[in-house]
Amino acid sequence: MQIGPFFLANNLFAAPMAGVTDRPFRQLCRKLGAGYAVSEMVTSRRDLWHTLKTSRRANHDGEAAPVAVQIAGTDATMMAEAAAYNIEHGAQIIDINMGCPAKKVCNKWAGSALMQDEPLALQIVEAVVAACAPHHVPVTLKMRTGWSASHKNAVAIAVAAERAGVQMLTVHGRTREQGYKGQAEYDTIAAVKSAVRIPVVANGDISTPEKARDVLSQTRADAVMIGRAAQGHPWIFREISHFLATGEHLAPPLVAEVKRLLMEHLEDHYALYGEFSGVRTARKHIGWYVKSLPGGESFRVQMNLIDDCAAQQRAVADYFDELATLTDRMPAADMVQRSEPARELCDQVENKE
Repeated sequence: MQIGPFFLANNLFAAPMAGVTDRPFRQLCRKLGAGYAVSEMVTSRRDLWHTLKTSRRANHDGEAAPVAVQIAGTDATMMAEAAAYNIEHGAQIIDINMGCPAKKVCNKWAGSALMQDEPLALQIVEAVVAACAPHHVPVTLKMRTGWSASHKNAVAIAVAAERAGVQMLTVHGRTREQGYKGQAEYDTIAAVKSAVRIPVVANGDISTPEKARDVLSQTRADAVMIGRAAQGHPWIFREISHFLATGEHLAPPLVAEVKRLLMEHLEDHYALYGEFSGVRTARKHIGWYVKSLPGGESFRVQMNLIDDCAAQQRAVADYFDELATLTDRMPAADMVQRSEPARELCDQVENKE
């Protein structure tokens, strides 16, 4: 898999998700098997570039190449300026957002709303490509199948984008109208793949190794992009990689490894966000990790009351230490009542000897 001059480790990508795929999370996904990860979207509004939120999103210290940054906006000139700004701050690939379904984005005619105005969408693509060309920075595009079921124009936009110089396309198998509801469909992604020569990435509802295999087969896409399924389960990338290579499932992580990964994640998270924001923004990540584990829901409620990073770390460590102790002595009959992810985790702990 290649984007411009960059050869990627594999064809398993971490999707850009606002408020989720910050630098610590991207680095964790890469560490656990993702061949590529795209940043949270950065606004094209110059007046917001020096805000704390944007400065954090533009912070790529220590991040492995290639550094891919997604930009969002509605004005071709501003989007070109945003591309140049992010290149100055370390971006090595620029991704154009035409896929975000959020109302606060679409109400400003950004994100997937751009798919309603193909001439404007193409102007933006051409302007961004022109801004990136002198720096030899590849441009990619992420979009949906269309605005609505009656207005699916992903193929037309894909062909125009390729002609304008875009070097990779990612297609989420839903319309803007769907948001994240219903089932993703992959026929449109397959149609896009058939219509262009550049790499195409399939996105949407890819949550298991089997689903990744089936989507790659059905769409003939060059890669798959995983979003929500990686929240609290960042090792999904290595699980899929192992399954695609061997046809067998990789053993789920032990309690000790999950604890270590989460503790390291928290350290990186606090380093980026600081004490006040760090403890608060870490809550969602911790909640995702423990969601399916024994006692996870009650722990999450208690943990959300903690407003100190050190206390939050201690609470997480204590929770996983207690979980390891419980699973060491948990009867098999009790584990049957657990959720499948938790039961597998317990099985691994019981069999660790």
